[in-house]
Amino acid sequence: MFQVFVDSAANLPAVTAKKYDIHVVSFVNLVNGKELICFDPDLSPEEELAKGKEYYNAMRTGCEIKTGLISTANFADAFRTALEADQDVIYLSLSKNISGTYNSARLAAEELLEEYGGKRKIRLVDSLNASLAQGILAIYASEMRDRGMNVDEAADLLETYVSKMNGVFTVGDLKYLSRTGRIKGSVAVVGNMLKIKPILRGSEDGYIVSYKNVRGRKAVLNELIRLFCETIEEPEKQIVGIAHADAYEESLYMMEEIQKRVKVREFINTSYDYCTGSHVGPDTIALFYLGKDRSLL
Repeated sequence: MFQVFVDSAANLPAVTAKKYDIHVVSFVNLVNGKELICFDPDLSPEEELAKGKEYYNAMRTGCEIKTGLISTANFADAFRTALEADQDVIYLSLSKNISGTYNSARLAAEELLEEYGGKRKIRLVDSLNASLAQGILAIYASEMRDRGMNVDEAADLLETYVSKMNGVFTVGDLKYLSRTGRIKGSVAVVGNMLKIKPILRGSEDGYIVSYKNVRGRKAVLNELIRLFCETIEEPEKQIVGIAHADAYEESLYMMEEIQKRVKVREFINTSYDYCTGSHVGPDTIALFYLGKDRSLL
């Protein structure tokens, strides 16, 4: 048997993490100097939505937000609970090319494997993505466990899913991307003036890259829907993720339009996690699903 772990950037609702017995190791943000734990295991979906609105409204009013890594010690404490229960570990990580968190987990795994003398296994699977791209893979890991797969069988199969897991999104204001160095500040100013809305995606090697630009919010939402419907593979077998940064009504619109065109197994629609949401900003909306690959062509 094995236990499934994610960091809170995986964006899993608390009820979903409980349903699939997935362990969440939380980031901690500083908001105006006060600690904010990014995952609360006791929140209902309605409470998560309300907390998300509060957080992104604070961003709109210019609050100061600082993010940091999950420490090696925190990962070691989390993984040790599984090893002490005589179980293996699978951890689905935020892309190592956008965060140092994977490396923190790697160091923890190396320490624990030496401590336990190789009696158990710890498999780290880099999602090369973020948000519900991680979370959906963790759900599939849980289902593989329920089907009786061992840790290596599940991890090996999940690694084949990584190159197919698309994460595509748009943002409400380009200034947040400029603050994190994704685009130049001058480009953000001009783009906002011209109402240019970018579509961004997780690249094959785990970076956030620009895919195309669309003018107007409604037009970019419709383009995301088109891309999804044209590139998803076997939607009836898939859990599809929609994450939004206080753009709930628009997320419902996207779900409704998608359901008119394709039949999916299940939707997870949730407020964007605070960790990655702080880098993309309010009104971001993203889709996560398995396609042939990540090219969107």
